[in-house]
Amino acid sequence: MNSFHLSVITPEREFFNDEVEILTVETIDGQLCVLAGHEPMVTALGVGVMKIKLHGGKTLEATHSEGFLEVTKRGAMLLSQACEWPDEIDIHRAEEAYERARARVRSPKSTDDVVRSKIALVRAMTRIKVKKTVN
Repeated sequence: MNSFHLSVITPEREFFNDEVEILTVETIDGQLCVLAGHEPMVTALGVGVMKIKLHGGKTLEATHSEGFLEVTKRGAMLLSQACEWPDEIDIHRAEEAYERARARVRSPKSTDDVVRSKIALVRAMTRIKVKKTVN
């Protein structure tokens, strides 16, 4: 299978930088799969699971939060507020964040609080899912 260059960057670090066969991410419109030769585009990312298929068939999974994905003829660049590999996720901390977000969704103080709480809830659920799936 053909490959393309993928660079994943967060404000804290270069998260990933290598040749890949397939990238799957969660956009604000749903799941998107990128293969070599994909049409150039820019899309907004939601919170979700990022799957990176390497040469030889190995697939890496990580979480990603809000950001952008740019696909060009040269490759793809993903800019995200945060990305985590499964071994970087503290499951207890994620479960506590999930419970806090659930409580805030049930008793919102404002409309903005509902939106922020739902995003926090999805982020926590994604972190728990990736941690439990891979480990």
